[in-house]
Amino acid sequence: QEQLVESGGGLVQPGGSLRLSCVASRSIFTSKPISWYRQRPGKEREWVITITNEGNTDYEDSVKGRFTASRDSAKNTVYLQMNSLTPDDTAVYYCNVAYWDKQLWGKGTQVTVSY
Repeated sequence: QEQLVESGGGLVQPGGSLRLSCVASRSIFTSKPISWYRQRPGKEREWVITITNEGNTDYEDSVKGRFTASRDSAKNTVYLQMNSLTPDDTAVYYCNVAYWDKQLWGKGTQVTVSY
């Protein structure tokens, strides 16, 4: 069964770092780009990063230079390294794979940036 499972969220102070993980089914990991989205309180879900199965990346402007996506083929895992976090990064972060006829989402992991 195809699935995405996120982990690694938590509470971090402004200026701190977190690394999120998204474990994907092997069939997804080897063939599909995987994206991270986030949903901030009171806002629509928004795209953050996409990483292809070749490792090419694309970033939303507000996270460029602070967030980095990477892949570990041995673990079928995509990582999202988040540095220089601000309270505006507080959100539920979701893994996503887009198919022609559907979207596959993980359940999300909460990131809270606060003192």
